[in-house]
Amino acid sequence: MSEPMFDSRSPRHELPYLFPGQAQKEGHVNEALARIDALLHMLVEGAANVPPSEPGEGTSWLIGPDATGDWAGRSGQIATLSAGNWIFFSPRAGMHVTDRVTGQCMRYRNGWQIPARPDLPTGGTTADTEARAAISAIVDVLTQAGLLAAE
Repeated sequence: MSEPMFDSRSPRHELPYLFPGQAQKEGHVNEALARIDALLHMLVEGAANVPPSEPGEGTSWLIGPDATGDWAGRSGQIATLSAGNWIFFSPRAGMHVTDRVTGQCMRYRNGWQIPARPDLPTGGTTADTEARAAISAIVDVLTQAGLLAAE
């Protein structure tokens, strides 16, 4: 077989490459498709240290710092159940995921960045009701968009 012109996996998400004359290409293609399917518009069920007892096919989880069971040694990674097996991803800078439970978007940059909901304005001797209403409306829109946590 000739020397491959690339590493055996892509650098960002470890998708398997195919090479001329490679046997059993369907396994590599299916693995690549499963990884792409999990990464495209990623939706996670939340964070956990232990794999769920009955995970749904195609569900993904952020693996916590004290991973055990099938996730042991995978702390900080993302696990997705595909064809009855866990596949794992290392988060990369700029990766976005959405938490299915909260609807909040998270971005990875030296750890998962989750914007906190700011406190709404209160108090003061002179209350500008229009300004408070505008700030509250902005916070509501950012919350509905998943950029801020709900109360």
